[in-house]
Amino acid sequence: MGDIKVEVISRDTIKPSSPTPTHLRHLQLSFLDQILTPTFIPIILFYPVDGDAKADHDKIQRSIWLKKTLSETLIRFYPLAGRVKDNISIDCSDQGVPYLEAQVDCQLSDFTCHPDSMELNKFIPFATDDVVDIVLAIQVNTFKCGGIAIGVCISHKAADAWSMVMFVNGWAAVARRDTGAVCPQFGLASLFPPINLSGFDPSTGITKEKIVTKRFIFSSSSVAALREKYADHSTAEDPPRRPTRIEALSAFIWSRFVAVSHGMADTERVCTMLHAVNIRLRMDPPLPENYFGNIIRFAAITPSMEDVKEGKCHALAKQMGEAIEKIDGDYIKKLREGIQHLNFLKERAEKFTKEEIDSFRFTSFCRLPVYEADFGWGKPIWVGSASLPFKNLVIFVDSGGSNDGGIEAWINSVEEDMAKFQGDDEFLSFVSPT
Repeated sequence: MGDIKVEVISRDTIKPSSPTPTHLRHLQLSFLDQILTPTFIPIILFYPVDGDAKADHDKIQRSIWLKKTLSETLIRFYPLAGRVKDNISIDCSDQGVPYLEAQVDCQLSDFTCHPDSMELNKFIPFATDDVVDIVLAIQVNTFKCGGIAIGVCISHKAADAWSMVMFVNGWAAVARRDTGAVCPQFGLASLFPPINLSGFDPSTGITKEKIVTKRFIFSSSSVAALREKYADHSTAEDPPRRPTRIEALSAFIWSRFVAVSHGMADTERVCTMLHAVNIRLRMDPPLPENYFGNIIRFAAITPSMEDVKEGKCHALAKQMGEAIEKIDGDYIKKLREGIQHLNFLKERAEKFTKEEIDSFRFTSFCRLPVYEADFGWGKPIWVGSASLPFKNLVIFVDSGGSNDGGIEAWINSVEEDMAKFQGDDEFLSFVSPT
């Protein structure tokens, strides 16, 4: 749908319902937190009207309940009500979470039936690159029908996508009075001690260029076709190894990006692929899944342009899979030392600044329980993201929360490259109409 109006009608600050103990008021950032870009991770959850919730009285009660249960949730997630200090620590003195309420001038179904990716930033409280020191911010948007969209922004200095979903589901569990609500575990700095980042700017990669975000849906049959297309028939394995859904989609999107943006021409710029990897279970011993923070690293490869030109994309998918597998216990042991990885990041940042590298980054929300957030009125009918200030970034989300294997790809790119994507017949042949 076209331009929609979202009007903020109230602003509040929500603090934990009981003060954070003095001994917990200083949380040191880990090395992995320090090196992450100072941006918000956004997520927006859409819920239809529940029974008679159209009545103003019910809307008021729902608003009061969301604030009350958020306040209760912040007792366990206390750093989220604090403030980041100098990329070194979080001051957990209960400064509070900015909490906005807004009205939307359309029906929820009008938007979710034909969601406009570029309109989604209206449902979150801050621009994704406007972090400053805030750790968490919420915007609750009410549609004309009474349905709501809960927009959550969490600082990448404090959390990865897994941690963000942990918080959202934790809040939802408190709201529906589920006694089994998760209790997060903090203290990542004891495993990845902070270091002096002199000479490295974590904001490298954030662009001031105008970014366009589009959502492309790949049905389960399209995903299966791509997995078969990129199966490795060059070995004696029977059946041949098929890439994962994410490996196949990443290889396909990257190969089409190279085709449309470079025309397969020779270029002095190196084209690379980066893939975010959750390392909780790759550590030795594995970390509990309730460990909170940025517990991710990026598998990086420089694909062979010759393979792409010759259509050997199975080699690309295989290469990415192998790079992800290399993020193992030995890799993490070296990562914990910090300095060697920091030097690698400095070298990469220098090449990026000199425009010697063309990077395409992928991150996957697939299999994260984003559709499990039931606040007491049912699970979300749709979960979306928002435009991020990064060129050539793809976020994968399970399509509509279904288990049928379909995937939504949220692609952030500059306008010129996006136009080429949308005009690429090979790319569109695998995309479902929206």
